[in-house]
Amino acid sequence: MAEHSHTRQGISERIGAPQGRGVLRDAVYGAIDGTVTTFAIVAGVAGAGLSPFVVVVLGLANVLADGFSMAAANYSGIKAEQDNFLRIRKIEEKHIDEHPRGEWLEVREILSRKGLQGRVLDQATDAITQDRESWIALMMEGEYGLGGIDPRPLRSAITTFLSFLIAGMIPVLPFLFGMEDAFGLSAGMTLATFFGIGALKSHWSLTPWWRSAGETMLIGGAAAALAYGVGNLFHV
Repeated sequence: MAEHSHTRQGISERIGAPQGRGVLRDAVYGAIDGTVTTFAIVAGVAGAGLSPFVVVVLGLANVLADGFSMAAANYSGIKAEQDNFLRIRKIEEKHIDEHPRGEWLEVREILSRKGLQGRVLDQATDAITQDRESWIALMMEGEYGLGGIDPRPLRSAITTFLSFLIAGMIPVLPFLFGMEDAFGLSAGMTLATFFGIGALKSHWSLTPWWRSAGETMLIGGAAAALAYGVGNLFHV
């Protein structure tokens, strides 16, 4: 569990500048998908009996094209969330200007659901509605369930692409360097990558590292086995 200061200054600094969700989700998402999709291509091509050169070309093409596609999709999705947040904020600003009493009652209802009652409830409602930014922030969270931390679509997209690129290159490396039993090495390195990603992400969860690693390795292995089986159907 992360430790932090409980001094008055430490609390003020931490609450005043929340970190947000960071890039953990983007990194894990990109790394797992990069490894799965690239090894799926490697397994499918190897299962079809094609040359190592074809494996390298298709693997590299997938890492670059699919990695960029994922990053672009992640950027677009997060940007859409950001735009929707700003759109709803504009609506709330308009409502406060045109229907202040109704919005005051909404703040009161939100606070009452947090346990405030009676005179304290009315005083808290008055205090919050005296500050426009605090008023809007409470409405965004209490009425729409939207936090006040702006997402960073570009940072998320870059993280997704880099993690996809790094992890996605691993299944291709034995073919790229012309190693013997390249497919066997690729499979072993890929499973080890799945295991490592799963074990690493358990650091940020309550799941034991071995269970997280095993689940990730099972998911990736299933995708690879499916691709290899399909490739075998077209063995030349």
